[in-house]
Amino acid sequence: MIKVTPNPPEDSAQSATSAAHLIPKTFIRHHIQLRALLLHAEAWFCARDIGRLMGVELNGRQALKLDLDQRQVMRLSGNDGSQETLMLSESGVYAMLVYHYCPENRHLRRWLTHDVVPMLREDAGSISNQAPHMRAMEWAGGTLRLLHWRKEPWVRLRDMPGLLPASYSGV
Repeated sequence: MIKVTPNPPEDSAQSATSAAHLIPKTFIRHHIQLRALLLHAEAWFCARDIGRLMGVELNGRQALKLDLDQRQVMRLSGNDGSQETLMLSESGVYAMLVYHYCPENRHLRRWLTHDVVPMLREDAGSISNQAPHMRAMEWAGGTLRLLHWRKEPWVRLRDMPGLLPASYSGV
């Protein structure tokens, strides 16, 4: 069996997260459990559970079809202790649904898209850094208002002319 190794940590905060035991949320569909969690505002699903729901076996070899950012081994806590589990990102699950196309999987995709992912995001919605918020920044003798959304600052379009030098031609 081919073992899928986790992505290399980009920073120390991520490596600390990967060493921790993550606690997934459990969803039930047709008497089959689906373990899922939200990590850094991205939904991740247990590959084995997704495979059961699709009626196929998804293992490390099957996951090699996916890009490195669509698969990851995580240590999950559960009833039987903690264990390393192959997890698929939301885009990885949708890619697997395409690779293993079956008309019945449309209902699975719809359930994931309209029920599971929103519920995961709702639970994480209480975290203040995920909600959009405005901040002011002193800029060249003036004040610039920034919208912070999805860990990125955004500038209003009408404020852009004040940020660009007068000699900017737009080309």
